[in-house]
Amino acid sequence: MAPIPITIITGFLGSGKTTLILKLIPQLPPDYRLALLKNEFGDLAIDSQLASASSISGVQELLNGCICCNLVGQLGDALDTLRKDVKPDRIVIETSGSAFPATLAMEVNRLGRETGDYVLDGVLVVIDVENWQGYEDTSYTAKLQARFTDMVVFNKWECAGERRFDDCLDRLGDIEVDVAWVKSDKGRVDKDVILGVDGGLARHLGPPSEFSDQEHNHRDGEGHNESHQSEVEVLSVRLRSPEPSASGCVNVPKLVQFLKSAPKDEIYRIKAILMASSLPPSSDEEPREISSKEMDPCEGSPYILNWAFGRWTFTPASSSASNTGQETLATLYGVDAATMAPAPKRLVMGMTLILARHQANKWMKRIGAEDLLELEDSHNHAELMTDRIL
Repeated sequence: MAPIPITIITGFLGSGKTTLILKLIPQLPPDYRLALLKNEFGDLAIDSQLASASSISGVQELLNGCICCNLVGQLGDALDTLRKDVKPDRIVIETSGSAFPATLAMEVNRLGRETGDYVLDGVLVVIDVENWQGYEDTSYTAKLQARFTDMVVFNKWECAGERRFDDCLDRLGDIEVDVAWVKSDKGRVDKDVILGVDGGLARHLGPPSEFSDQEHNHRDGEGHNESHQSEVEVLSVRLRSPEPSASGCVNVPKLVQFLKSAPKDEIYRIKAILMASSLPPSSDEEPREISSKEMDPCEGSPYILNWAFGRWTFTPASSSASNTGQETLATLYGVDAATMAPAPKRLVMGMTLILARHQANKWMKRIGAEDLLELEDSHNHAELMTDRIL
């Protein structure tokens, strides 16, 4: 049997990697089996839920760590599970926003040599034209992601304008990158471009022993050696109602106000799963109500929040008549519904915040002290738990 081609898609936090994949899926033949291996910081399997709802044949998630570092040993098992269960025509690996692609490519090459089951087809990096100037100066990993790739996809250039796009091209040249590039159409790139990459660089990367450790570590402004993972800090937030019979919905106006005020230089990404009594407005929408068919009048309905650089979307989470909102929330959060209800306190929202360096302690205090997140019923005092997980 021919080896399964693997495409690695990387890029800094919020650059549009998941959007690129979701817009690839409708271009594929109906019988084409695409599997996704998703890596992300935090403990929420949000992007995988979105992908699962978009006709991807199979999804594996590696959470709360970096696939090129502390989770690299799990890569083989995850790929093997997809190979056996899905029998895919192709596997796409979407890395965390802080992953270093060369190390991951070397591990895929090693697994391909040892098993004969895989072949690395190429490495793509997605660059957010609108915001790249903001984090290029602070993220060594963002520069490495652009340097060790077979193709660069320039995303969100429509909002930034041609001058900003030209600046990105210049900065790409500054870090000595001579690589093919393409501009997306609002996150869409033709399937023949994405899947037809000539992975010359990726396939010829040798084992880790042949690669300089200096490329996988960097020095910050004070001269301290540190892993690229220390470029971000991660908080996990859970909001619970006081009892099963209490309102199990988030205060949407409070949440939207928090999203509007979140500073882009301190908070890189916000992802959440939550219960709401109506569909919350995305950043480019006005508040609107949903029909009674879409909403459980007792529990509300589950939604997925994705926030990056001041823009956000809310997407209804998949559920069914036999699957209550709380059960859907439990599934998305990766826990047994039996542990959530009829528990004394019920989970209303789980949120992951990916922050810039030295911001975690500040935002732990702010979230706890300023009532940024509340229940819809102000008479019920929510239990708010905030933990730093990176």
